[in-house]
Amino acid sequence: MLINLSNHPYSLWSDKQKEAASLYGECIDLPFPQIDAMADEANIKEIVDQYFTKIQAQAANNPVTVHLMGEMTFSFSLIEKLQQSDIPCIAATSARQVKDLGGGRKEIIFNFKRFRKYF
Repeated sequence: MLINLSNHPYSLWSDKQKEAASLYGECIDLPFPQIDAMADEANIKEIVDQYFTKIQAQAANNPVTVHLMGEMTFSFSLIEKLQQSDIPCIAATSARQVKDLGGGRKEIIFNFKRFRKYF
């Protein structure tokens, strides 16, 4: 099973990304938490612990891999905790196409390439 913990729901993934994800089995979304920019380390640890518990519950009945992308301190802490429990984590890699629209605005298109394991 693949747990998608990101701000990008599986239903919106490209066919190429869905095909790559199928190697992990069924994919379920676990919505990424809203992380307050003013949250301190204790707040982040609390959220990490909550999400770790949710993922462990899924892992109790299935082998799982976690696709994890988002706010860096939360992601780093959760990845470390998951890896210590032998739960693999992956990131999506993509080629970016950036178009400057002027006025401080950009259009960015991400073209999925592959999943890469955190190590």
